[in-house]
Amino acid sequence: MDYRDAGVDVEAGRAFVDQIRNLVHSTFRKEVLGGLGGFGGCFQLPTGYQEPVLVSGTDGVGTKLKIAHLLNIHDTVGIDLVAMCVNDVLTSSAEPLFFLDYVATGKLDKEQLTQVVSGIATGCKLAGCALLGGETAEMPGFYQIGEYDLAGFCVGIAEKSRILDGSQVQLGDVAIGLASSGIHSNGLSLVRKIVDDGGFSWDDKPTLLDGKSLGEIFLTPTKIYVKSVLDALRLDLEVHGMAHITGGGLPENLPRCLGQNQAININLGSWDIPPVFKWLAEAGNVNSEAMYNTFNMGIGFVLLVPPSQAQHTINHFHSHDISAYLIGEVTPGNGELLGLD
Repeated sequence: MDYRDAGVDVEAGRAFVDQIRNLVHSTFRKEVLGGLGGFGGCFQLPTGYQEPVLVSGTDGVGTKLKIAHLLNIHDTVGIDLVAMCVNDVLTSSAEPLFFLDYVATGKLDKEQLTQVVSGIATGCKLAGCALLGGETAEMPGFYQIGEYDLAGFCVGIAEKSRILDGSQVQLGDVAIGLASSGIHSNGLSLVRKIVDDGGFSWDDKPTLLDGKSLGEIFLTPTKIYVKSVLDALRLDLEVHGMAHITGGGLPENLPRCLGQNQAININLGSWDIPPVFKWLAEAGNVNSEAMYNTFNMGIGFVLLVPPSQAQHTINHFHSHDISAYLIGEVTPGNGELLGLD
């Protein structure tokens, strides 16, 4: 017997690394030292920082992978993987530097996983970070054949004096919400239950969704806000806080960027809610509270700025083709989100 008899094909693993080599190299920044294949990736810190601080984040894609497996579409979830990590570290004002991925599968399918890595490389380029390394684990008997799981890891850098930690937020600051690209990568377990229990097919094209299939809608990748937000910071727009709207929606994530004795009052109706959320609420008979506590409801990222900077900030993101809305205001409180009832 050998390793292949146990279900692990070492040669296929080597061939897979060779197949993705150019994808990985296409993401490299000038600070990357060496190439693909070492035991560790080396990255030289950028110059120009007085007190550089490294900011790290990790995340996955969750059960959105189930939809990718069902539809055999694998080039978008890699973008999701990067987005979930880089948008998180961005909230501290950090520039993402490099990214690493972990892919685990029951049996290595080179073509399938090359699509996944292609999406990861695309996400890294959208975020301006290098795909510095990764791990592909073939685990027969642990995962179903044809299925895989993903985890991502990102490291960014920020000037210590400019790190956003809630202490900069002031009463009266306003919340500028940046439009999401749809469902992003949270709440997909509820989405799948609504589709399955409702007898829908992923190929269905509900009228409310303008002729797009459910599969197409729910595999739309998470929006990456890095370059537009970093451009805003470089232009010295006065930003006091930022939040990435992920699992738990606005109620869970927006208060995380506040200081002590502060709350946020949200103005419902101040932004456009994409039709996908209206479809989910109707198809699954989901009440408003559950919708806002599960999904981003059309807002994927939020910046807190002084009122005098509100229109300037909105105009900046419009110039980057990102819809932006004034959605609320910081008020006295205890870390709660007001205005959703």
